[in-house]
Amino acid sequence: MQSEPKIAAVNGFEIRAATREDLPEINRVYDIAREYMARSGNPSQWSGGYPQAGLLDSDIEKRQLFVISANKNICGVFAFIIGIDPTYVEIEDGMWLDDESYGAIHRIASDGKHRVIFRTCLGFCLEQIDRIRIDTHADNAKMQTVLLKNGFAKCGIIYVCDGVSSHSPRIAYQYVK
Repeated sequence: MQSEPKIAAVNGFEIRAATREDLPEINRVYDIAREYMARSGNPSQWSGGYPQAGLLDSDIEKRQLFVISANKNICGVFAFIIGIDPTYVEIEDGMWLDDESYGAIHRIASDGKHRVIFRTCLGFCLEQIDRIRIDTHADNAKMQTVLLKNGFAKCGIIYVCDGVSSHSPRIAYQYVK
């Protein structure tokens, strides 16, 4: 059983576990992110209303969904899971940098009002564990750039269930210390 992540202030933002009461604001942030991705040449990554309500409820119940707030207003959301991620067990066209324990960042989104949401999320996650993995859609050029600028290395291709397909390819990355 993993220990409960510390709740922290990072880069002037508050990060805490999400609650069901946060769902309207969380969904607002995801709606903004889906619209941004569609306008930016990535219309299919979170199509079909992903992440669905059941997934968010499960993340909240497991205390692995977090909100990032500025002045008490939710401006970012992400899932962070420490331990083996089933979607990361098999990787094609490359390999993970190591087989050590890691945390995986999933479903990160911003309302677009703050430019450091990813860096804030990463800072929080690195306080929990020093090995981080993440993946993104091939059409998500913005996220690919953000990952490379924040110390991640491209490792290969993994497959996820994305609400539309049960075998959707993603580019997999691992944080390099």
